[in-house]
Amino acid sequence: MTIQVKFFASLKEQLQLADTEIEHAQTVEDVWNTVTDKADRPDNIIVAVNLEYAQFDSPVNTGDEVAFFPPVTGG
Repeated sequence: MTIQVKFFASLKEQLQLADTEIEHAQTVEDVWNTVTDKADRPDNIIVAVNLEYAQFDSPVNTGDEVAFFPPVTGG
């Protein structure tokens, strides 16, 4: 089993990363570090685990989907 990892909007473009899968992680931060090769996190990233808001210290399990979104902007 794997963990699905998705990046959206400008964050996907900025990091030049495609959606991917990883085998093991304990937290969202582990997912970020594995997929981005420990890249600095832009401020105010929004994270979801299985379509629910999460934090970087939130646990992840095999079969989860972790999604990273840029901060919402607009007027």
